[in-house]
Amino acid sequence: MGITDRPELQAPLFGLFLVIYMISVVGNLGMVILTMVDTRLQTPMYFFLKHLSLTDLGYSTTVGPKMLASFVVDENTISYYFCATQGAFYIMFIISEFFILSLMSYDRYVAICNPLLYTVVMSQRVCRVLVAVPYLYSTFVSLLVTVKIFNLSFCGYNVIKHFYCDSLPLISLLCSNTHEIELIILILAGFNLIFSLLIILVSYLLILESVLKMNSAEGRHKAFSTCGSHLTVVTVFYGTLIFMYVQPESSHSFDTDKVASIFYALVIPMLNPLIYSLRNKDVKCHTFEKTTVEVLTPDWRAR
Repeated sequence: MGITDRPELQAPLFGLFLVIYMISVVGNLGMVILTMVDTRLQTPMYFFLKHLSLTDLGYSTTVGPKMLASFVVDENTISYYFCATQGAFYIMFIISEFFILSLMSYDRYVAICNPLLYTVVMSQRVCRVLVAVPYLYSTFVSLLVTVKIFNLSFCGYNVIKHFYCDSLPLISLLCSNTHEIELIILILAGFNLIFSLLIILVSYLLILESVLKMNSAEGRHKAFSTCGSHLTVVTVFYGTLIFMYVQPESSHSFDTDKVASIFYALVIPMLNPLIYSLRNKDVKCHTFEKTTVEVLTPDWRAR
């Protein structure tokens, strides 16, 4: 069904979302390239930021082009297999983002609370393993949910009340018994949300405790400024998802789902590189200046 069926809104919305998507692609792709080519950004903090940008780029690209096409085509359709592919990739990238945000909070905890052990705890090998685990887990969950849904029988009614192939709108089209797949989605969604959010909350509670013990006002300011951007993104990301999925069934509306989905599928991937990169003094200095600046976290290559 796309975002709207009102003809007068098609062109303005197409222009708006095209700009948002292009900013998202340029910002996230630029962040990935910058952290790969600049040796001064070869640190755990920017390593996780690179993978956050990859996941943002992944799920916004999974949704964005097809959504933009729906504004300009006469008949808005999607094939059976492309729908399954889109749903699978979207689940994979969105779950990866959950746990990469958690890893970023853990990285800040180690950097602030255990700075002397930082180079040992967050070594290059450890960081690669920490990132590989969410990718493997999210791929498994994505395949499990997608295969379960598309192995069931769909009814004759084939209108998806959304602008991409999300799990909940697809389940409403099934003729088969959906109790099993609904239970699987509920358990996995609850685990992903609670476990990843618990890591973030515990990390920041320990960070807060450590910061409050600091005697230096400048040290407290640096610690809070280091975590500010991450906390902003976490609040917006988890708040939107909780609003969308953790609500009573009686008040569940696909229209509100569309608004929330637009926000975290397109707007958040655009905001993340702006928050993390353009406001980060290291990135700005490395991009626009030739002078050497001090990176907050140790350089792997220097070791």
